[in-house]
Amino acid sequence: MREKFTNQLRELNLKMLKMGAMVEHIIDLSIEALVKRDLELAGKINKLDDEIDELELEIEIECMQILALQQPMAKDLRVIGTILKIITDLERMGDHAVNIAKTTIKIGNAPLIKPLIDIPRMSKLSQDMVSKSLDAFMKEDIELSRAIAAEDELVDKIYEDIYMELIGMMIEKPEIIEQATHLLFIGRFLERIADHATNIGERVIYMVTGERVEIN
Repeated sequence: MREKFTNQLRELNLKMLKMGAMVEHIIDLSIEALVKRDLELAGKINKLDDEIDELELEIEIECMQILALQQPMAKDLRVIGTILKIITDLERMGDHAVNIAKTTIKIGNAPLIKPLIDIPRMSKLSQDMVSKSLDAFMKEDIELSRAIAAEDELVDKIYEDIYMELIGMMIEKPEIIEQATHLLFIGRFLERIADHATNIGERVIYMVTGERVEIN
């Protein structure tokens, strides 16, 4: 029975890592569509998110089957619970990538009011946090989980800078308010992605120690 549980858990981990890679990819594509003004690419993001949703459901069903048939206890139970929480966070990250793509379509081909420097930087940091949070899960690495909080603070700081800059620009040039608001939303979506990665880090710590902590 233990060997069967171990094999099932290994398969779950692989599927969750695949889901994480898909989420990183869709985030990257959503920002690529924005930077390149590729509205066709932006229009494809929703279909990719559907694939993430399907994988989430598949993993969730398998977790429920393990809970019903294997009846894991203590640490094993926390592992399955953590996987269920992680896939929820990953699914929501995918939703935020879709929101970025939809906002890109709203901006359309209009000239950008500012060079896109900070938003791609936020995107890379967010993707890095997703990767590290899943790595922390696989390695049961508490210190790596805590380190994610430092990156989250940096993402928050970049978003704050973007917010202040765009608000100042809107005051000076009211005609740019619509696009500036869209860019603010995109920054907010990336900030939320980073928050979900931080959530994963916190859940990894709970999985390993049994203690609930906040790392940001």
